[in-house]
Amino acid sequence: MIFPNLKIIENIPINERLAHLGNKKKSAHSHRNFRSNMMLNPLQLKHLNRIDNNQADMITLNLEDAIAPSRKKEALHNIALFLSHLESSKSFIIVRTNPIDAGGDEEIEFLNDFSFDAIRLPKVKNQSQIAQTLKILSEEKELHISLETKEAFENLSTLGIDPQLTTANIGILDLLSSLGLPQSLVTLNNPTIDYILSKFLLDAKTAGILPISFMYQEYTNLETFTHWCQREKMMGFTTKACMGPAQVAIANKVFGVSSEAIQRAKYIKGIFEEHSAQGIHGFMDTKYGFIDEPIYRDALLVLQNI
Repeated sequence: MIFPNLKIIENIPINERLAHLGNKKKSAHSHRNFRSNMMLNPLQLKHLNRIDNNQADMITLNLEDAIAPSRKKEALHNIALFLSHLESSKSFIIVRTNPIDAGGDEEIEFLNDFSFDAIRLPKVKNQSQIAQTLKILSEEKELHISLETKEAFENLSTLGIDPQLTTANIGILDLLSSLGLPQSLVTLNNPTIDYILSKFLLDAKTAGILPISFMYQEYTNLETFTHWCQREKMMGFTTKACMGPAQVAIANKVFGVSSEAIQRAKYIKGIFEEHSAQGIHGFMDTKYGFIDEPIYRDALLVLQNI
């Protein structure tokens, strides 16, 4: 926990919380194995107080649609207060601002000096909004986007205009609304949803961007959530948006790399490099059949994600 006694913070009047900022700076997050991305409401102080020891690989502090306009400044100041006292965190920490033209620019400028890993920009439509955000955002922080509009869905493969933009999160319900499609389509094995997810995945990969699959809203239905994770992993996704620790535990398990896969990848890496040193780049192996450079590169990809 960041504060051992949360009552002290709760008793500070909202308009005085910035007077109690700390001077802590957590180090930049270096691990890139992201399986789960949990959304947190910054009006819930007990949730903020645990971001130093959370099981989610990513934590997104949400300033946008879950926060009423009258409480957005309170949520922003809560984030600033807790970040300023945060010394370390196992999770990659993201702040989801409001759209760039609806207060997001001011939120980014305010947050730039605090210690976290990325800004997530919602309702993105085009390259100019990304460029506008990058002019404001500190260079040491990543830019993530929420793909929620038909314009972004159509243009995602062209949006990777800067290495600072690393990640895209698909907001499936907002996207369906933008496309004029009903939310009832969000069911397993629905061909339209399969197409949307596949296109999102491939376009993000084309742009060199990590794609994060959508948040399943029925957070008590863990069986269906598990099926979604399994289906998305089969498609090629490696990361899932989550609501709460139960979903995080499932996503971490499903999107984790099995010990068998790791053992296989290490074996292929070793034996290919032995043969490659002798000028042999394709050969029959008694354990795994034919091994060549594409098989070797796939093994490296597995090892990269552990």
